[in-house]
Amino acid sequence: MKRPIIALLLSGLILPGLGQLYLGRRNKGIALIMAVNLLLLAALFFVMKIASPVIGAYLTGTPLTPALILQQLQPYNFWAKLLLAAVFGLWGFGLVDLFSAFKEQDDVTRN
Repeated sequence: MKRPIIALLLSGLILPGLGQLYLGRRNKGIALIMAVNLLLLAALFFVMKIASPVIGAYLTGTPLTPALILQQLQPYNFWAKLLLAAVFGLWGFGLVDLFSAFKEQDDVTRN
């Protein structure tokens, strides 16, 4: 019973897909890790795209106001929410997949 707990901790707290790798489900683990990394890379792109005009305004001496920052955030509002939902959805899928793997393993050991 120790293996499932370690797998859940790896996938739930560190990175989705690590628990699958730990349990030997290599293809699913690698696919989940690649998908999460792709989403994190997209999030980094959005952060840099939003931050660059704000940093530019700071470097040129333009006063930074909340209105300026909100103006830069507004066009990416929908995409940021979609990206966050995708990350959480992928994380949840990884955990649900682990629970189904545990259930399959219990069914096999009982029979």
